[in-house]
Amino acid sequence: MSFDGIFTRAITSELTENLNGGRISRIHQPYQNELIMVIRAQGKNHKLLLSAHPSYSRIQLTEEQYENPSEPPMFCMLLRKHLEGAIIESITQKEMERIIIFEVKGRNEIGDVSYKQLIVEIMGRHSNIILVDKDRNMILDSIKHLNPSVNRARTILPGADFEWPPSQNKLNPFEVDEETFVRTLDWNSGKLDKQLVQHFAGLSPLFAKEVLTYAGLTEKKRLYEAFKQLLNNAGPKQIQPSFIQHENKDHFYLFPLEQFKNSKIESFSTISRLLDRYYFGKAERDRVRQQGHDLERFIKNEKDKNVLKIKKLKKTLDQAAEAGKYQLSGELLTANIYAVERGMSEVEVLNYYEEDSPAVTIKLDPRKSPSENAQWYFTKYQKAKNAVDIVKDQIALAEKEIEYFDQLTQQLDSASPSDLEEIREELAEEGYMKAKKQKKKKSKPQKPVLEEYIASNGTLILVGKNNKQNDYLTNKAAGKDEIWLHTKDIPGSHVVIRDKEPDEETILEAAKIAAYFSKARASSSVPVDFTKIRHVKKPSGSKPGYVIYEQQETVYVTPDDELIRRLKK
Repeated sequence: MSFDGIFTRAITSELTENLNGGRISRIHQPYQNELIMVIRAQGKNHKLLLSAHPSYSRIQLTEEQYENPSEPPMFCMLLRKHLEGAIIESITQKEMERIIIFEVKGRNEIGDVSYKQLIVEIMGRHSNIILVDKDRNMILDSIKHLNPSVNRARTILPGADFEWPPSQNKLNPFEVDEETFVRTLDWNSGKLDKQLVQHFAGLSPLFAKEVLTYAGLTEKKRLYEAFKQLLNNAGPKQIQPSFIQHENKDHFYLFPLEQFKNSKIESFSTISRLLDRYYFGKAERDRVRQQGHDLERFIKNEKDKNVLKIKKLKKTLDQAAEAGKYQLSGELLTANIYAVERGMSEVEVLNYYEEDSPAVTIKLDPRKSPSENAQWYFTKYQKAKNAVDIVKDQIALAEKEIEYFDQLTQQLDSASPSDLEEIREELAEEGYMKAKKQKKKKSKPQKPVLEEYIASNGTLILVGKNNKQNDYLTNKAAGKDEIWLHTKDIPGSHVVIRDKEPDEETILEAAKIAAYFSKARASSSVPVDFTKIRHVKKPSGSKPGYVIYEQQETVYVTPDDELIRRLKK
């Protein structure tokens, strides 16, 4: 992984430079495994993110916005009790491990000075955030609990003695000389990158592979020099935090990586800004997948029901296609009524509608008269004909339902956790699922919150990320002469430029936003229509978010993650 011990060393230095001596003013826990601490240091507020997320564990300063729950979790309340108002005396890394320790000085309930340690362990699915009473070496609480039944070697529960994770007894790479380096490795067994990870603390497979790539040859002296040079590049004054896009996969590290040369590389002034860029949307998408898993399954099931319904209806349509045969039988019986007598079970007549007039046999009901048999066929024909019209209408309705659920699926792909509730509300209002019982009734219905972007020239661009937002944006919030955009014939968001006559650059930026928040996010040259709001209409009785429009122009754009991040307000 990129967040190895060397990376942890660098972020510790960055946090020390910005936060040391700062006062913890506010603590929030927006999500189950993540904390936000607002720290007043050097005359300004810093927002520190601590994440024990199994896939996105990290620690960094952040400029991203997070929504806080109305009721803070118990761990958050305990941290507020012990840490709010306290001073950060030091921030250190434990040896070369992915462990960062905040030494915090505060006061207890009776006003006496007390010392706490906030320990952040960045270890993938084993990541944790632990508050320790330093004087007693006792765990006050942790964001994740670890019972003895799960791990006999280490218990992480309130009241338990704090123990460090078992030491791996590896060499500190920054303290190794050439002789020790050469002696440590088995030069005959190969797999030197794996040996580097095995013997030296803080090295990830990514860094080890970079050593080999940078050296070019596995000659002893050359490999050692590459090793030391890359460690030097990871020093606080030498780092070049880099975001690397290589073959549709993103990477980050403290400097550009030779193993990904010829890739797209973006440099950042700080490690925290790099991490904001790398994790932009990733962690939130994961949270949405977890919180909206039932919603995603429900929408897929509803779509699948309609796909199956269409399949069955088309079979009915094939059967109804027999209508023409009933009509033919009725007409041939009428034309040959003189040749038919009551009591006959069938009659053979000539089909004068076809060339050569072939003979056809028509089944009869012996109990009916010739005219009654002909009328029976005409009645069957009419019923089958009517069934065709009904079935076609049913197929059209099912196709619209599929289109609607495809639209909801796209909206789930770009939804934030708060957007999920609006999608749930919509499905309840449309009668697809039961509404959730609310504990308290809201005095007034709240307006949907639209996502805001600022174009390069300062123009405001608004985005609806679900149908409630789309309807509100297009039908209420936007002015009649403002510019409306939507991907052409592709499910996506409604986008509005709050300008009557936007310049070409603003239209293209808004079009890229519309393409990004659509089913075509991963495509290139995406068609986006734009027109004035006055030319956009919502048909009576149509589904939420559905509109028709005219007098549009079309531009072709390619969605750009970096542009979205840069323009977001």
